[in-house]
Amino acid sequence: MKIVATIGLASVIALAAATPAQARDNCGRGFHRNHYGHCVPNRGRGPQVTFVVGRYYPGHGYWYNNRWYHHRYRYHNRWRYR
Repeated sequence: MKIVATIGLASVIALAAATPAQARDNCGRGFHRNHYGHCVPNRGRGPQVTFVVGRYYPGHGYWYNNRWYHHRYRYHNRWRYR
């Protein structure tokens, strides 16, 4: 029973002593470290843009199945994209 209590106490002390590393260490205000250790600027996700299937967007083309297509044509009463 003493061994179990000692192991429990040791694990509590180890968890209390282990503080999470701050990702922003030594990068300055407005920056954080990425997975490779480089300092990169903080960016918000920004506005979410939702593309409508079959609509033409100037400079891009048509949006369909998470891809941009520049041409479309009618085939069996449906639109096909190339």
